[in-house]
Amino acid sequence: MTLDPATISALSALAGSAIGALASVATTWLTQYQKDHMQRLEQKGSHRERLFGELIDQASKTYADGIVQERLDDPAKLVPMYATINKLRLFATPNTIGAAEAVLERIIETYESPSTAPEARNTHVAAHDILRTFAESCRVELAHLR
Repeated sequence: MTLDPATISALSALAGSAIGALASVATTWLTQYQKDHMQRLEQKGSHRERLFGELIDQASKTYADGIVQERLDDPAKLVPMYATINKLRLFATPNTIGAAEAVLERIIETYESPSTAPEARNTHVAAHDILRTFAESCRVELAHLR
């Protein structure tokens, strides 16, 4: 079977159109995939930021209470922190989780330590930033995500 020049020309035009359409579809799909991927990363980052901030707020309030109180009079004060740390275990890195657990341990130690004079307590608070390691770990994790 021989093809005449008109048939070859028509087949070439159809093949060119098909390749052009395929390239357009592939480009559109890749662009949309990349956009969706970036949007998912942004949502993950926002969710993590919210939980990290929540733990920082809870830990700050509980630590301040531990400095002032003679002892842990209501263990329910620690429940929100335990809940938030367990939420972090779903997605956070081991370093961030370890830092969060260290903050919780430090707060419990603060409640268990004997009460001192208010001036000594204020010096103790100023000397120890129990959230520093956790906050730095959160920053590294968020930077790695973005």
